[in-house]
Amino acid sequence: MKVHTFNVVVLYCMLLICTCYCFNPKLSFYNSSKVDANAEQWQPASATWYGPPDGAGTDGGACGYGSSVGNPPLSKLVSAGGPNIFNNGEGCGACYEVKCTENEACSGETVTVMISDQCPGCPATHFDLSGFAFGSLAKPGQQDNLRNAGRINLQYQRVSCSFGQPIVFTIDNGANQYYFATEIEYENGEGNLVDVELKQANQDSWIPMKRLWGARWVLNLGSLMQPPFSLKLTETSVNGSSKTIEANNVIPAGWQPGQVIRSAINFTN
Repeated sequence: MKVHTFNVVVLYCMLLICTCYCFNPKLSFYNSSKVDANAEQWQPASATWYGPPDGAGTDGGACGYGSSVGNPPLSKLVSAGGPNIFNNGEGCGACYEVKCTENEACSGETVTVMISDQCPGCPATHFDLSGFAFGSLAKPGQQDNLRNAGRINLQYQRVSCSFGQPIVFTIDNGANQYYFATEIEYENGEGNLVDVELKQANQDSWIPMKRLWGARWVLNLGSLMQPPFSLKLTETSVNGSSKTIEANNVIPAGWQPGQVIRSAINFTN
């Protein structure tokens, strides 16, 4: 009996390890153990798709992420959002689990997507998925059949992002010594940036930046700015709490327009 019990325990532990550490490419930037305890329950929404059938939609669209939407960790698992999802740009970078069951081609399995674009003229709660993400909702071999439906009903819930890399700052091509703008990408957690502040070299005061559009933030000081710059980021969660992190001296002296800068920080889930 003791030997039998021991074998059961070992078998249980082996199953538990397999469950926790198996890799699923559809969840490459999402960690289910990090979901906010107050996250929304499953809600109904409608969905369409755009761009090439196996593509990433457009290159970043209204959030400004550019070609990164097609590269890891996003790997084309992105979506444009209707007004309630895009939320005037505050929804850029937010992650959602989506699934469909009503169409015969639907697998019923969940797929996690990040909001990277706006869906003008769409219903308030609508996901205009990349062709690749839309096809990922299908049973194996049924991707084209599901895409041929054009429009489907699905269920969604908000989840925490977990990108597995630091936040990245891409300096706007129009930035100069008097005008600084940057696109901010790969924020963990709820992904809703609501405030960005900048501090110049040898100064103690933080200066609020403004959302230029999507995930791009700007400071038009009107006078010569003194790098290196530190950036302070604040995001809010669905339950109303907020988190703030600081990237000290992240924008170096001698920065250039178009430069991509990888920080050493990110929000914790």
